[in-house]
Amino acid sequence: MGLFDFFKKKKETSNEALEKAKKYNLGLKKTRSGFLSKLKNVLSGYDEITEELFDDLTDVFIMADIGVETTLDFIEELKDDERVKGIHEVSELQPIIVDKMFELYLKNEIVNANLNIQKDGLSVFLFVGVNGVGKTTTIAKIAYRLKKEGKKILLAAGDTFRAGAIDQLAEWAKRLGVDIVTKDAGSDPSSVIYDALVKAKAENYDVLLCDTAGRLQNKVNLMKELEKMNRVINKEVEGAPHETLLVIDATTGQNGMSQAEAFGEITDITGVILTKLDGTSKGGIVLAIRDKLNIPIKFVGLGEQMEDLEYFDLEDYIYGLFVENE
Repeated sequence: MGLFDFFKKKKETSNEALEKAKKYNLGLKKTRSGFLSKLKNVLSGYDEITEELFDDLTDVFIMADIGVETTLDFIEELKDDERVKGIHEVSELQPIIVDKMFELYLKNEIVNANLNIQKDGLSVFLFVGVNGVGKTTTIAKIAYRLKKEGKKILLAAGDTFRAGAIDQLAEWAKRLGVDIVTKDAGSDPSSVIYDALVKAKAENYDVLLCDTAGRLQNKVNLMKELEKMNRVINKEVEGAPHETLLVIDATTGQNGMSQAEAFGEITDITGVILTKLDGTSKGGIVLAIRDKLNIPIKFVGLGEQMEDLEYFDLEDYIYGLFVENE
């Protein structure tokens, strides 16, 4: 499907889907205003396809935080695309770029952005990430969303390293009207998770959301802590945790990539939640994470309200990068 057919399809979709597309449109405004204008300037500056054109395109993609390695691979694949060899106007390159961005993310796979919620029994999700990325607020936003979907939610304040993290999650639980299991700061995190699992099973909760510490500077201790949590969870609920979700602040750019790589070394990450995507001009990190780490994006933060944490939608993301402001 060509670029303009794609945009036309978006405009003809349902009201609910259109509202979500508009939210992506607004949330990606900072990235789009830089990326799209630079892309158009490059494409309009050439009368024919040249190596210099591809060099300038490389700069545009790197500046969007798609990453050096991912960008270089992307440009080489773009050069080798048979459609590029047959175009007569440089402007015809843009819809091909759109298609290649889809291919870069999908990698010929079915990428599921939905949470792995069990049809029967308890679903257990672990949240990992360094301090300051919005992990606790993200847990609250997901609890809010799942509660609206009719799920019975329990929180576990497993970041016992920081009293502030326990208090913050407890305050969110109170605001949302959901239950929480806590212990004093300094307690064994796995004991909090164990107590939460016992309560969740006994009282028929649908989803248990578990916070964890973010002490990435001491990876050995954190690895042991997460390994112990995983053993406790799996012993109580076979096949759990069903998701281990890494929370990254999109505004940190390539530093977020470094965090993802580091956490990937110490635990099995099933998905990434990218917060504050609306606050950065470098939203290309979505493609970098998927390409270099082969981890799907599950949610993106497109604003500060509770409703502004959205399931990741690749079409809406690409649309948000390329749609002209209306």
